[in-house]
Amino acid sequence: MTEQREELRDTQVIVDLDKIEENMKLISRMAGTEISVMAVIKANGYGHGAVSIAPTLMKCGVKYLAVATLTEALELREIFPSYPLFILGYTPDRLLHHVVEKNITQTVFSLEQAQLLGSLAKGLNKPARVHIKVDTGFHRLGKEPSAAYADEICKICAVEHVEVEGIFSHLALVNEEENEKQYQTFCNFIEVLEHRGCEFKYKHIADSIATVDYPRYRMNMVRPGALIYGMRGFHIGFLPVQQALTFRTAIAQLHTVPKGEGVSYDYLWKASRDSIVATLPFGYADGYPRNLRDKGYVIVNGIKAPIVGVICMDQCMADVTDVPNVAVGMEAIIYGNGQDGSMTIEEAAKLAGTNKNDIIARIPARPPRKYISKNRF
Repeated sequence: MTEQREELRDTQVIVDLDKIEENMKLISRMAGTEISVMAVIKANGYGHGAVSIAPTLMKCGVKYLAVATLTEALELREIFPSYPLFILGYTPDRLLHHVVEKNITQTVFSLEQAQLLGSLAKGLNKPARVHIKVDTGFHRLGKEPSAAYADEICKICAVEHVEVEGIFSHLALVNEEENEKQYQTFCNFIEVLEHRGCEFKYKHIADSIATVDYPRYRMNMVRPGALIYGMRGFHIGFLPVQQALTFRTAIAQLHTVPKGEGVSYDYLWKASRDSIVATLPFGYADGYPRNLRDKGYVIVNGIKAPIVGVICMDQCMADVTDVPNVAVGMEAIIYGNGQDGSMTIEEAAKLAGTNKNDIIARIPARPPRKYISKNRF
């Protein structure tokens, strides 16, 4: 008999692992057998729970699980002792020993770091694996293509005990003209390096959007992130990915609020009629955008219930006057797939004046994750 884990909070993030698997299979099929996939699960798997979704992605055969920081990589390494992990961001010199000790592939863009990695690798009698970052105009990490950087990369490739496995860049995604300029700059620089004897197993520049919209930018590796979770940022191509996340809660208390009375801080919302107002046990500390006051809504018993008054840290209120048979404990859908009228991640992003990744990545660990799958439950 399977033990049922007690649910300690009504506010939960429900993650559909089957949808993540389906999305990943769509991406891999689109990329083709000649292109490797680096699945980006930084920021706790874009709010979905990196450790819990990793086995699904591994089952789909992704080449790498990619994160942004050493701490994210070490969390995964503790659970998955041998699966290839990649750090997309910068790791300070004092912490590079962890990278070598734990067999994590590291982004580098300086000879000094490569030499330090080589020295550490020699001491541990194992290789240090790296990908070199090239700045083609994004101006975040890496160095701009130049004769000096080409010289430096050639020296990096010659460092003992360092395996230069790949080279990569990132698109700013300004427009097609700028994208093409960055891509050509990257390709031309790689050609210079290869002509000088440098070899790169993997070359990559395409994120989720570029992977769908610009097939030739896929090179021989792609880095989907948001796409895995069903976030559709593409504009030219199309892939029928599905949102994998549902955010839900339950009504904690009901209030009868007479016409003219206010709700929450500063009484910025006042009832225009005799109303029933529900207290919902989630707030901005659960990642819900505070600026969705008087714009956001939840779905209760199939009815749209507007969020009213200032959103608190741990709670917020919704006008449920029009919800039939409303009762304490009734489910309220915060984010859903939209088919039941619920607010999608895309709609939440538009109302909050941000992007979809911000909405899902800002959901902290506080709301417990519940994973559903026909293969597991």
